[in-house]
Amino acid sequence: MDVSASLDPEHRIAGVLIPLFALRSESDQGIGDVGDLRRFVDWAAETGFTLIQLLPINETGGDNSPYNAISSMALDPTTLELTPEMLPDLSANDHATALASEDLSTLREGPVKYGRVKALKQRLLRSAFERFEKAGNGERRQAFQQFETLHTGWLEGYTLFRALMERNGGTECWDRWPADQQTAVTARGWEGRLPSEERQRFLRSKRFYAYVQWIAYGQWEDLKRTTGERGAALMGDIPLGVSFYSADYFAEPHLFEPGWSGGAPPEPYFKDDAFTQKWGQNWGIPVYDWAAMRQDNFAWWRRRVGGVRDLFHVFRIDHILGFYRIYSFPWRPAQNAEFLPLSPEEARVRTGGRLPGFKPRDDEGHAHREANCREGEDLLRMVLEAAGETRLIGEDLGTVPEYV
Repeated sequence: MDVSASLDPEHRIAGVLIPLFALRSESDQGIGDVGDLRRFVDWAAETGFTLIQLLPINETGGDNSPYNAISSMALDPTTLELTPEMLPDLSANDHATALASEDLSTLREGPVKYGRVKALKQRLLRSAFERFEKAGNGERRQAFQQFETLHTGWLEGYTLFRALMERNGGTECWDRWPADQQTAVTARGWEGRLPSEERQRFLRSKRFYAYVQWIAYGQWEDLKRTTGERGAALMGDIPLGVSFYSADYFAEPHLFEPGWSGGAPPEPYFKDDAFTQKWGQNWGIPVYDWAAMRQDNFAWWRRRVGGVRDLFHVFRIDHILGFYRIYSFPWRPAQNAEFLPLSPEEARVRTGGRLPGFKPRDDEGHAHREANCREGEDLLRMVLEAAGETRLIGEDLGTVPEYV
């Protein structure tokens, strides 16, 4: 059944917002995943709901926040249904052995225990990968190679970043890695200097993370198809920004404004947060260099929208106001405490003349408002073009100027 007609903005429908990690079952692996969501879609369709809205499903780092992902394209392995039925490369014996190594009764109780869940799913995926490498049939190998070719634009930088994370104790904080691994350029030089055997192990690690994404995209693309067949639709979510500690910033730093962190202006409603009342919210997300992105016709954004378009029938952009202008800080969140007691004049001295404010310009004066409106709408036209027939929703919380 084609659900596109029911997603017309003029057509009233009912939906459910559910964080995927909260869809728990008696047989889960400590977290809600694609299998649980498939069963939830069946329930929603039978109940009369058309739309199932999710939080972002991109791979998270140490804080496990879906709004602070380590990649704008890579999907989180915890979302995967890892059973021999759903993952042909996973043997029943390896599956049973991995589950037996974990106390499932406590893993399934209470809040998600992310460390244990990630370790368990990593073990299952590694078992499947090893079997795939040894005995993967020709058709599956060819499909994997096609996936790598199709997604090479982001996959190369991501797998390098992910393999370096593994080598550095699992942390995504690249500025704590050895100096010759802190940029994609120097890391590739470092990789090239590795002894042959060690370099092969590193290449195998990168191949593993590409394999995980192949499995992930396959499961989510299949879920989108079967959801549509049930007469329902999946709604995804794109945060406006990406993490400072992401494969995106690591691989393509030229697309971002150096030294700036995105956030929101001061709000008096945060009675218990003196910093937010005085300076605003410092989210720490890198600020886009739109001029640099324009050089290749916004390939990064088009790729990002294309990824969510392939997996969802409709998607939401969080803080869409950031396309018009975004409140920015000339310091990282870790420095908030030292700036809290400073006056604007003192802060200006500390930052070399810069203060928090809207970029590329504020809304003071007709000329500024007109420029912000024009440039924001230009960016949104690009996003709508990349979205194609997929419906787009903009989240408009925050200070909304009249021209938006």
